[in-house]
This record gives sequence, C-alpha cells and structure tokens, in this order.
Amino acid sequence: MLDRLSDISAPQERLESDELREEAATSGCARIDTCGDREMVTVTGTLRTVTLRPRAGVPALEAELFDGSGSLDVVWLGRRSITGIEPGRKLIASGRVAMSHGRRTLFNPKYELRPLGRE
Repeated sequence: MLDRLSDISAPQERLESDELREEAATSGCARIDTCGDREMVTVTGTLRTVTLRPRAGVPALEAELFDGSGSLDVVWLGRRSITGIEPGRKLIASGRVAMSHGRRTLFNPKYELRPLGRE
C-alpha cells in the first residue's frame, strides 16, 4: 500500500519541482543547485519550513527555500518572526551564499514576498 502511495505522489512532486525550476528560469534568478560559496545570488522558490532557532544566544528565524533544483537556508539573525514568512510562501531572496554546516545559507538577505495570487 505504501509503495502505491509513493508512486502516486512522486509524479506530483516532480511536477512541482519542474514548475519551480521554470519559475526561477523565467524570473532571471539563479538555480540553487548552481550557487557557490561566497557568490552573490538572487534566488526564488517556496519556503518548505520556517523555524525559530537561536544562534549563539541570539534569536534567528530560519527557513528552507526550495526551487526545484535544490534548497538553501535563509536566516534572519535577531528576528523571532517576520510577517508573511511562513511555509508554502514563495519569495525572491538576494544575498551572499555562505556554506554553514555543509548547507548553502543566505544570512539576512534582501527579500521580496511573491503575491499570493501567483501561488
């Protein structure tokens, strides 16, 4: 039974990934899987998770941004919450990529929430 469910959901996940990659390409944003350490980038995608996780005793709002090719962490230091930053929301983020614990990360990026009508 579980195999049948994964067979059904796999094509849907692939379609969503394809759609996100296409949106990134048409918006002129970089694909996350091609972003290198210390590179200035503008990326777009959907927030998969949003969590509050203190770093060195300072509040930090962390989100995982997925664009169909890969994901990166977006971290706002000193923030407990940001209106509109929630799972499922699409956004564009710009900043310098840092490798943190083996993951691509944008610290305190410039960002633009995508209108809800486009989702």
